[in-house]
This record gives sequence, structure tokens and C-alpha cells, in this order.
Amino acid sequence: MILDNTNKNRPEIKYPCEWNYKIISKSPDEAVEAAESAANGFKYEITASNISKKGKYVSINLSVEVESEAERNLIFGKLESDEKVLMVL
Repeated sequence: MILDNTNKNRPEIKYPCEWNYKIISKSPDEAVEAAESAANGFKYEITASNISKKGKYVSINLSVEVESEAERNLIFGKLESDEKVLMVL
């Protein structure tokens, strides 16, 4: 299912809410730096998540209190455009 503005089955999100992002990077320091930069000005929490088997990749969880879809998308966009971030889920 495609979740865009034209899909009538799009889930309803009630704001304000806590939104979770998983950030994948090559080092924990880079992941945390990107998370702190993207969530600057918001109430947030960063927690450790996982390290790949060979230790090449790490992931952290970023939980942010957002007031609207625009804020949620703003943070996602900042993370997605950060060169230290390999993937955002």
C-alpha cells in the first residue's frame, strides 16, 4: 500500500505525539550528532539500538515529541539529507 495524500486508507495520526525514527550510520557518534542536529529545538530522546554483525553499521533510536505532520516531516528531511546518515526508518 502506498501511503500518500491520495490514498483514502492512510492511517490517522493524532498530534501532538511521540514519533520514532531509526537512524543507521557508520558510527554511533555520527548517528547521535545527526539526531541531535535534526531534533534541535524539540523535546527528544536518543537510545542505542543495534550494531551490525561485522560492526560496519550502527543504528540508534530517536524519539521526538512533534506537534504536527509538518514537524514530523521536517525532522525526517533533516535526517535524510544529512551525509552522516545512511538510512532513516
